[in-house]
Amino acid sequence: MAAPRVVFDTNVVLSALVFGGPATRRLRALWQQGACTPLVSTATASELVRVLAYPKFRLSPAEREDLLADYLPYAKVVTLPNPPPIVPDCRDRFDLPFLQLSVAGKAMLVTGDRDLLVLAGKTAFPILQIEAVIGGFEDR
Repeated sequence: MAAPRVVFDTNVVLSALVFGGPATRRLRALWQQGACTPLVSTATASELVRVLAYPKFRLSPAEREDLLADYLPYAKVVTLPNPPPIVPDCRDRFDLPFLQLSVAGKAMLVTGDRDLLVLAGKTAFPILQIEAVIGGFEDR
């Protein structure tokens, strides 16, 4: 059985790579073990690269490269169609690429973002919090 396809929003990936709380550390181990397949698009990968460069994180270019090397090799790149898939309206326009990637990649969206969580049940794909998916990945 193929590993579940998952779109992680930037904050989930950032938490797993930089902050490493118990749930996000476990999530990082799960994608590295192949228990899930993270999906990225040009827009979502660019967003991650941009956010990792924020001065508040004080990460050197080499540290940013190391962190990206702990995520991107495990991810599958999905090219979004033009025009991109239609998704529900979202308050934060920066969240649209994650919704579009979930549609195009036929994947669940894992997030802690309230702007995305309020759309749960209004999309053709699940929108879940980290804790809701970890157990399912571990049972595989």
